[in-house]
Order: sequence, then C-alpha cells, then structure tokens
Amino acid sequence: MDLIGLQHTLDNSAFAVLLVTMLLYWAGAAFPQIPYLKSLGTAGMVSANLAIAFLLGARWIEAGYFPLSNLYESLFFLAWGITAIHLLAENMMRSPLVGVFTAPLAMGITAFAALTLPPEMQQAEPLVPALKSNWLMMHVSIMMISYATLMVGALLAIAFLIWTKGEAITLHGSSYGTGGDRYSNAEERLRELSTQSLTLETNPASGGTATATLPQLTAPPLSPQRLSVAATLDNLSYRIIGLGFPLLTIGIIAGAVWANEAWGSYWSWDPKETWALITWLVFAAYLHARITKGWQGRKPALLAASGFVVVWICYLGVNLLGKGLHSYGWFF
Repeated sequence: MDLIGLQHTLDNSAFAVLLVTMLLYWAGAAFPQIPYLKSLGTAGMVSANLAIAFLLGARWIEAGYFPLSNLYESLFFLAWGITAIHLLAENMMRSPLVGVFTAPLAMGITAFAALTLPPEMQQAEPLVPALKSNWLMMHVSIMMISYATLMVGALLAIAFLIWTKGEAITLHGSSYGTGGDRYSNAEERLRELSTQSLTLETNPASGGTATATLPQLTAPPLSPQRLSVAATLDNLSYRIIGLGFPLLTIGIIAGAVWANEAWGSYWSWDPKETWALITWLVFAAYLHARITKGWQGRKPALLAASGFVVVWICYLGVNLLGKGLHSYGWFF
C-alpha cells in the first residue's frame, strides 16, 4: 500500500473509531453501572490518537515538511490535539463526562476532513515561499495545540452549564479533588433555616391568638453528588484553559517573530491576527476573573463558552469568510 492509500485508510479509520468511541461514552454516561464502557471509550480515544499520529507521520514522509500547510492537515492535527488533551483531562477527572463532550468534537472534525473536503484539498502540495521556514513547525503547531486545549477547556465549561441546568450556584474552594464546600446558596440557606426555631407572633385583632410562622424551605437545586461533579468540571475547565492560554501566548509571539522575518512587520492586523488577539483577550478575561476576582461557577463558564465560539472563528471562520495573509492552502 502506498502512502496515499495508507493515509486514506488511517483517516477513515480514525473517523470510524471516534464514532464508536462517542457512542461508548454516551452509553457509559447513560448506564454508569456498566464499568467497562468507560474503559472501552478510553481505549477508543487512544486508538484514534495513534491513528491520527500515524496519518500525520505518513503525510510528513510523503510531503517532506511538517504536515500543517493546508486545511486537511490542520484539521487532523487539531483532532489529534483534542484527543491528547482529552486523555489528560479524563485522567484528572476519571469520569466519562469528559468524553461525552470531547468525542463528538473530535469525531466531527475528522468527518469534515476525511469525508467532506474535496480530494484536491486533501492532497499535499509544495509550500509557498513564505511557509518554507522552521517557524512553520513551531508557530503553527503551538497555535493548533493551544486551540485544542482551549476548546477542551471551554467544552468542560459548557458541560458544567449543562450539568447544573443553568443554575447560578456558588462554588467554594478552588482545589481540584478537595471534595469539600461544594454547595449552592440554596443548600446553605436550607441548612440555616433548618436550625431556626419557630417564631410565635400574637395577633391582637384575633384576641391574642398565637400563630406560628414557619420558615420557607427551598430545596437545593442540585444534590451534593451533582454539586461535587459540577465543582470538578468547573475546576478542571479552569486548569485546562490555564494550560492553553500560555500556549496561545507563545504561539502568537512566535507568529509575530515569523511575520517580521517573512513580511518585515511584527503585526499587520491581518484578520487571523486580529481574531487571535480577540481570542487571547477573551481567555485573558476569563483567567483574570478567576484569579483576581475569585469568580467560579456560571459566570466564568459563560465566558469560557463564548471563548469556544471565538476560537472557531479564529481558526476556521476567518479563512472561510475573508482573505488574508494566513489563507494559504485553504478555501480562498
């Protein structure tokens, strides 16, 4: 089998494995009493990660340069990064909930690359002069890994919002796995009210009859178990985004140095550069709110969820909707 045939086998295999893996994670979340479903899901993610790694390696051998020059290659590199970060996050959380959200994303990306892109866009072609640089490997690979990391972190924030049903709960404590002080305001209020005694009031109009006023008890919106999972999702999202943000920063700096070397200017307000800056500002605001303002729970999760959309605009939307210096080998 030639390298091209091997690539097609590997990309279709990665898609098929991720499709099955997604179903395994969904089944594991629906039937948590079946323990081997999570293990099979993890094995599927490992298999998909290796298949994509071999695909990129074969592409590297065929083309003679690092496989990040067109949309097909970058999509598979992004899917590889998402599966790798998934395995890290799943090891930290030890729950199939991570795969419930990351597996569909990785599967969708591979499906788009392997099944939707026309054959001419899947072929490796000679690099344009500006891309014939060692900066291609450093800048683009770091940017793609940062996108993958930020996407996974943002997905965990979205998972938090879905898991808590949009309730504005308050989480206390920021250490992963501490297991304590993960309660909503409603539950704390319930405890407080349960310790209050009855209040007796005398109503003169009724001849001095004493009436008892009972405090109104409000049931907590989430059980302690669900709150514990919510706190873990919130903190894990924070940690993953905290890993992706410095990678994004390094990638932007490396890109500025490369731009100065290739075009004589560190920054030209190209659409891709502008949206990379917007992405950086969104996640900088998220981390600022978490670190200095002490935000936890719904507010930072909403900010991270908006960051998920911004990352996709920066990575793909700019190239689909506009022209710029970063459009080599893409749709325009």
